[in-house]
Amino acid sequence: MSGRAVRGGVSGDRIADVASWVLVAAGVVLGWQVAIQPLLQRAPAEVAIRLAPGSPLVLRRAAESEFAAGEKNRDADRYGNAASLSRDALARSPFDVRALRVVGLTEARAGREDSADEILTLAGNWSLRDDPSHAWLVEHRLKRGDYASAFAHADTLVRRRDDIRPTIFNLFTTAATLDGQRALPEIAVLLSSSPPWRQAYLESLHIDARGLQTAVNLAILLQAGRAPLTNDELYQLYIHLLDKGQLQALEVVRRRLNRPSASTLVTNGGFGDASAPEPFQWRLAQDAGVIVEIVPDDVRPADPALRVDYDGYASSRVAEQLMFLRPGRYRLSGESRVEEGDPAARLALTLTCSPGDAQILATPAAAPGANVWTAFSTTFTVPEGCQAQWLRLETRPGDRPDRTALWLDKIAVNPLA
Repeated sequence: MSGRAVRGGVSGDRIADVASWVLVAAGVVLGWQVAIQPLLQRAPAEVAIRLAPGSPLVLRRAAESEFAAGEKNRDADRYGNAASLSRDALARSPFDVRALRVVGLTEARAGREDSADEILTLAGNWSLRDDPSHAWLVEHRLKRGDYASAFAHADTLVRRRDDIRPTIFNLFTTAATLDGQRALPEIAVLLSSSPPWRQAYLESLHIDARGLQTAVNLAILLQAGRAPLTNDELYQLYIHLLDKGQLQALEVVRRRLNRPSASTLVTNGGFGDASAPEPFQWRLAQDAGVIVEIVPDDVRPADPALRVDYDGYASSRVAEQLMFLRPGRYRLSGESRVEEGDPAARLALTLTCSPGDAQILATPAAAPGANVWTAFSTTFTVPEGCQAQWLRLETRPGDRPDRTALWLDKIAVNPLA
């Protein structure tokens, strides 16, 4: 009985020893697998595959290496190797997006584009970060004329990659130029969602005439949607059109957007609403010798007005805005109040044609000697060929400093019958 107990005890010890050795061996294997992973990821694919020929990571890396070699030499055999290796990797790791991408790209190189489209769409859906899949889908969908899908994948790319913004932006603008009827609405849809790249794309359109034309068309489309151009975005468009001499385009987009409203010919003539963008808004000077600001009036504080404090000696365009008046007769009117000096001699309201510098109006900016609010008016004619006009408040410098302070309000231009 005691012998059986001893034999049983010895047998139990052996089993425990075996179990310990198994655990030690498993730990060694696991440690080896952990230790080898960095090597499998960094070593050349041909080295890694010798170390772990059954590893899905190694198989996928080898597939990518073979595909890259095929791309370099347009080698059908390397494409075939890449296809086989990537499918083996997927068999071991079914959700490896990069292996799936290689399968899709090899299908495309084999001429099976419908299959490639299906596979790479799946890869793109699995990972928004798989740039090569999205890039291929952009190109393929553009070839098919599927702008909505192509631009959606382009949006995925450009949200992540600042470095490829110029390429994607050029793609958008080229499509809008060559096939505006179909491409422009899809770009407007993307911009209406206010993506993080919206401002950068709109700014990229201001470089040349092609981009500006696209910007004008997009401004009109966006105005009818849920995210029209902000005042700052519209200001940028207006100023770049003006700087590049695109007055006709500037007039068209202002009229189509009705921003600012064309119901009054002078924008913010009462100086109470500065929301409209320049140049269809008062642009105030920041010149030495002139202080110009829109502030509550001392006499009627509920009514903001334009106040000019001028040394009487400096030259300045104190305030200006652009107008589009048709040829014909008009009346310019306003109210003024003299605070100090002789503003009628030192400040003038002028109207000058643009382009060019043909002046069609120059009148004193104040009723002489009126130290209370006093109405004034004058008439003028816009001739044929005067495409646009600058309405300005300008200085008339004297030979020596002579302080002048003036308040202006309710500036208006109205056509005469």
